[in-house]
Amino acid sequence: MDAKTFDTICSKDAISWLPDEVLGKILSLISTKQAVSTSVLSKKWRTIFRLVDNLEFDDSFSLQAEQDLTFRKHVRYVFTEDFKNLVDRTLALQCDYPIKKFSIKCHVSKYDERQKACVGSWISNVVGRGVSELDLRIKDEGIHFLPPQLYASKTLVNLTLGTKLYLGNLPSYVSLPSLKFLFIDTVFFDYEDLCCVLLAGCPVLEELSVHHHDFSATPHTISSPTVKRLSVDYHSPDDVDSASHMSFDLPKLVYLEYSHCALGEYWQINLESLVEAKLDLCLEKRVKRLDVTDLIKGIRNVQTLHLSPDSVHVIYSYCRYGLPVFENLVSLSLGSKNNQGWKLLAYLLKQSTKLETLIVKDLNGYTGDVSMPLNKVKVLHLLGYRGTADEVKQLKSFLGEFECLELVQVDVTEAAEDDGKILQSKRDLIMLLGVSLPSKCQFKVT
Repeated sequence: MDAKTFDTICSKDAISWLPDEVLGKILSLISTKQAVSTSVLSKKWRTIFRLVDNLEFDDSFSLQAEQDLTFRKHVRYVFTEDFKNLVDRTLALQCDYPIKKFSIKCHVSKYDERQKACVGSWISNVVGRGVSELDLRIKDEGIHFLPPQLYASKTLVNLTLGTKLYLGNLPSYVSLPSLKFLFIDTVFFDYEDLCCVLLAGCPVLEELSVHHHDFSATPHTISSPTVKRLSVDYHSPDDVDSASHMSFDLPKLVYLEYSHCALGEYWQINLESLVEAKLDLCLEKRVKRLDVTDLIKGIRNVQTLHLSPDSVHVIYSYCRYGLPVFENLVSLSLGSKNNQGWKLLAYLLKQSTKLETLIVKDLNGYTGDVSMPLNKVKVLHLLGYRGTADEVKQLKSFLGEFECLELVQVDVTEAAEDDGKILQSKRDLIMLLGVSLPSKCQFKVT
């Protein structure tokens, strides 16, 4: 073929000259609805569509009127017939070709067994084709039994379950030998099904996220012999009271991110391998009796600790039996809302003799009335600096509490980010640091 003929053909249909495998990858990058539409172009494109290995369906915003058994006809979220037909047609076109990722977001009527059966058949289809990443965001106000094939997948590596989903009793034979990443977003589990059945059937699970917002049956025990990273984000005020408790039995966990209201009891805290922890503990009026001593004691082996301003207040007020010694802590980040936070910082410095890096989110409330104990802090990082006259005085007083500093970094808040403000801040800090810090100490203003 000469160059002229080649250019003529390519100008008419350049993309068809690409290998089928490449075309399949390209179609996997666009929306599933658009990719499906290419199957009507020709028999060749119908074959190419079978090579698409990433399918995403989202009908979470569709409204459809249905008859409620208790109330009169009204509008509620359920998936439409058009959505059902799209998913059915797509899966039929692909036949039994392998698939990597399948994502579906939809609402299901709690009274419609036909809709539930449809969702179950879709999940069974992709599991049978060796799916490795499955994202299921199904909202069902009734009990929703997921197909048994899901719980016995040999290929599943990444699984997301949600959102506001009532699961019935899980099958006792859960076996997910390849699952490494599990994200559970507001799912109702019966009894101890989360730990004793689901997590127990994941022998290589490494990363777990459990979120629970405005829903009942908050999981109060998380246990796994293999999980290394855990994110817990709970916000269900009506599901906690003074009798609520929390347990973590995770001997190999190295990273913990925990956001919840403070409770009165922490029955078991087994986090012996923990390296880094982020705590965001708040107060909830329904919990009358608080004590976070066992939780804080359970994270005493950390090397890096991040405390939100609310957590600082909770720990100061409700760590009733005192702070443990943090033998390994080298980096601490915290924020404070009032003088209590600075008192806690002084206590933490006393209990953390190896601490070298301190990140302070704001000097708000610091008056210099709280004396810091002798410490080995070498790096001080101050966030949210606004460059006011009061802050210059606060910073001068605060810096006087640290004798071993080698680096001070001050981040100017966005509200003060104009050239003049930053320049003035630098001038103030140069004068300040020149008299307040050792000669060898470096400083940065960013």
